[in-house]
Amino acid sequence: MSKKTVASNNADMVNRNKGTNGTNIANSKNTGNRGKQLNPNQKKG
Repeated sequence: MSKKTVASNNADMVNRNKGTNGTNIANSKNTGNRGKQLNPNQKKG
């Protein structure tokens, strides 16, 4: 795998690859645990 440039990685972080059957690894790592953190049913602690 080739090394990504900063500009390429920044662009990938906001691109979800909507409409494709693959995932964008940079976007997945960027969003990470966001859904769990925003879920109001999660217990703190």
